[in-house]
Amino acid sequence: MTRVRRALLYMPGDDMRKIGKAATLDVDCVCMDLEDGTALNRKQAARETIVQALRALDFGRSERLVRINPVGSGMEADDLAATIDGRPDGYVLPKVESAEEVEWLCWRLTGAEQARGWPLGSTNVLAIVETARGIINLRDISGCDRRLVALIFGAEDLAGDLGATRTREGWEVFYARSTVVTHAAAFDLQAIDMVCVDFRDTEGLIRESLEGARMGFTGKQIIHPNQVEPVQAAFTPSDEAIAHARRIVEAFEAHQAEGAGAFALDGKMVDMPVVKAAQKVLEKARAVGKV
Repeated sequence: MTRVRRALLYMPGDDMRKIGKAATLDVDCVCMDLEDGTALNRKQAARETIVQALRALDFGRSERLVRINPVGSGMEADDLAATIDGRPDGYVLPKVESAEEVEWLCWRLTGAEQARGWPLGSTNVLAIVETARGIINLRDISGCDRRLVALIFGAEDLAGDLGATRTREGWEVFYARSTVVTHAAAFDLQAIDMVCVDFRDTEGLIRESLEGARMGFTGKQIIHPNQVEPVQAAFTPSDEAIAHARRIVEAFEAHQAEGAGAFALDGKMVDMPVVKAAQKVLEKARAVGKV
């Protein structure tokens, strides 16, 4: 079964207390951060802390991720070498602009797994696309390696790269946001939406999360423990949505058995696009144990 990634929570890699707190939250993904969340003079301390956390803490069902520094930063190889023996479930690669950058990480992971006798392909890769160059290269990035399981949309860095002003409405990044979710769907990847940086604005967080879910995103990046519950709820099908999807699928199967194609349900025409949407709702519900 595909791993659920409704909420991806970042925690500073050099703060064991915060990582320990994250491990208790029942969040889908905990991402220990060596990039923006760690000061330059704390990188080595963060690497050591992350390995300690991976070895000592019980993260429950949470996916254990490490965000390394971008390829070309001069720190990425040391980040990987220092943390791989903690055996995280996956790595998050930021500021991805080309397929070659993802392939660099995947090649290194293959070598590490071979050297340690681990199953090949057991370490996932999630790519953050957050620059103009990354957006225009999405087709090559999305299909470059089977380890790649998700595309992550970085709105704040993209706005800076574009010279755009971030607004609450988000129209300045809407094209790129839509492009990321479209490429994820085309290549059977999960799509993880942008951060809501004002962690005190719960109403705005819920609105933005529901909007992302309607666009087709499967989850959202978060930066504070208080964001876990509302975000995971927003990306979980409601009981009403599940019941409606079941009715559509059951009616479709009954009509198929009778040799009928499109049919009417509750006064509305139901054809294959509607059926497929209902099936996706049920797939999401099964993944989180609601069906």
